[in-house]
Parts: sequence; structure tokens; C-alpha cells
Amino acid sequence: MPTEKEMIKQLQKGEVSLPPLSFRLLQSELDKGVNSRFDALVEASWGKDKARFVVECKALSTPKSFQDGINRLKAVKLPKGYNLMLFVPFLNDQQLLELEKDGISGIDLCGNGVVISPGKFSVFRSGGKNRFTSSAPIKNIYRRNSSMVGRVFLARSLYDTVQDVWLEINRRNLLAERWDKTPMSISTVSKVLKTLQEDLIITREGAIRLLQPDKLLQKLSESYASPNIRTRVRLKVSEETGPITELLREASQSLDLPMVATGTSSVKRYAVMERGPLLSVYCPRLDVLIERVPGSQSDRFPNLELVETEDETVFFDSRYEGNFWWASPIQVYLELKAGDKRDQETAEQLRSYIINNLNQVHR
Repeated sequence: MPTEKEMIKQLQKGEVSLPPLSFRLLQSELDKGVNSRFDALVEASWGKDKARFVVECKALSTPKSFQDGINRLKAVKLPKGYNLMLFVPFLNDQQLLELEKDGISGIDLCGNGVVISPGKFSVFRSGGKNRFTSSAPIKNIYRRNSSMVGRVFLARSLYDTVQDVWLEINRRNLLAERWDKTPMSISTVSKVLKTLQEDLIITREGAIRLLQPDKLLQKLSESYASPNIRTRVRLKVSEETGPITELLREASQSLDLPMVATGTSSVKRYAVMERGPLLSVYCPRLDVLIERVPGSQSDRFPNLELVETEDETVFFDSRYEGNFWWASPIQVYLELKAGDKRDQETAEQLRSYIINNLNQVHR
């Protein structure tokens, strides 16, 4: 990712263009002290038509950096004869439309831009690919274990410090509490929080607070990856001696073995959806568990499915209700969103459940 100084240098060398426009850095105007608060002054030309712009340059293309740039431009006192322009490494289609709506010009280093000079010209160009990979220390904070930081804000949306977030994550991590998984480090939490802030998912002004739960759910869903499964066993278990959940609970306690119903088997805890009689359960070790379950392996009308995985996210924030452990509302939502059309429709009930619960916590 280029620095702001390197980006301005490209402008100076004429390496930034938006056909049919060309740009020229007005260094002499800056040297005259037109306004030292601006990162640059440029002149855009299309044939004989020319327009001048004050430029706010940002080295990042994150939502926060983009919004900060717009806010700064809106707050400046424009010199006579100048227009506003934002300059970032990459502008996506949504950002270009937002700039156009606000009457602010914007250019990037990937060939995208919107340049508006009332009465002279208006140029809009999109489709250039992002040539700058994320500079975030963790490439995708919404996938796998990193996603637990985002997930914890959907269970509780307000924290005083980074340490509070860290403690809450590890408190809700069943495999860190009851298995041999290493708790998430506070440095990892801090890195993820930084990106969540750049994405405008949270704010860190004063307390650390969730800003956009819907956007966070969308990001988690788009990045969701099914758990890494070692093995899967289906059984026909007699319930003459009691409910299957009771048999599993007793085995879990005697073996000190964590387990949790899958998202699809936990749906009825949070939404209206009829599922079949098959109970599907995640567990980090099946060999010792199968020895304690009085059933026979069968793919013909099974009523219990045991899924071996050590994926921490599926156990994260599980709920103990009715003498058994059920997947969190977030895990249920993500599994349904990854399912068929019927599952995806039910996922909307879960989304409402999650958002409503957050609102109730705030009251």
C-alpha cells in the first residue's frame, strides 16, 4: 500500500489519470501558501476546459478512512475557484456513487474516479480492479477464529477496554474453557478491533461499541466457512432409557468432553422451523464418546449424528438450556445462511432475534 507522500509523487509525475481527463499538480500554488492544510492542489484538464481542486489524500481505502476524508473535505473553507477532491488507492462503485451524490470528486490509483466541475465537465469511470491488497495484519477478520471478536459484539455490544473484550471472548469460548485450546491472545483481539474500526463496524470513541450489527452479520455471512470436520457418524439410538440429550449430557460430564448441537439442530431454540428427528452434535473427540452411547451405526432412519471437529467457532457462545448445549444464535444464523432457500428464509428470523436481543440489552 503506497504512502500519502508516494501518492502525491505519482500525481506530480503525471502518473494518475482518468481519461479523457489529465491532472497537473499545482505545486507553485501550494508554495504560495494558498492553504497549507490541503494535501495537494491539482488542475484537471479536458481539452481547453480546466478545473482546480483541493485534494485530501488517504493512504488507506477502508470505510473509515474514506469517511474521514469526506468529513475533512466538508469541513474545509474552500479557496475561491476550487472544488473538493478525495484521493485514495482504490474507490469501489458504492464509494463513487456516494461521492457523486455529495458533489465531491474522487480519484484513485486503479483508474476509477468521479470528477465534477459544474458547468465544465463531469466524468465517472468505474470497473478498475483493486491493485492493493489489504494491509490489515489479519487478512480476513470475519472468518474462522478471528470471527469470534466480531461475534462477541453480537452477544454484548459495549465494552470499556480491549481487555474486557478479550476476557469476554475467552469466557464464551467453550473449547478454551473445557478443552485444550489456547485462549485467544489480547494482541490478536487488538488487531481485529483495529480492522473492525476501519470497517466502521465499531467505534472506539470512549467505550468500544458496536455501530452496525446488520453490516457485521453480513460480513460474517459472506466470509463464513464450514467447520473442518474429521469424521461424521450416524447412529440409531434407543430412547427407552431416556432422551438422547440426557445420554449425551451424562457422557459429556463423565468424560469431561465438550459438545454442542449444530446450528441446524439448534434452530428451534430461536426460530419457528420444523426439522426432522435427527439430532446433530459437534464434539472434538468421537472415539471415546461412541463407546458411551448405546446405539448402532446406521444411515437408515438415524436419530443421532456425531460430528468430530475442533473448530472453536461452532462451540463459541453455546447456550446451556434444557440440560444440553445448543449452538449460539450467530452460529445458527450462519449455518442457515449457507443452506438452501428454506434455510435462508429462516435465517431472517435469526437475524431479527439477534438484533432484537441487542436492543433489549441497551434498554
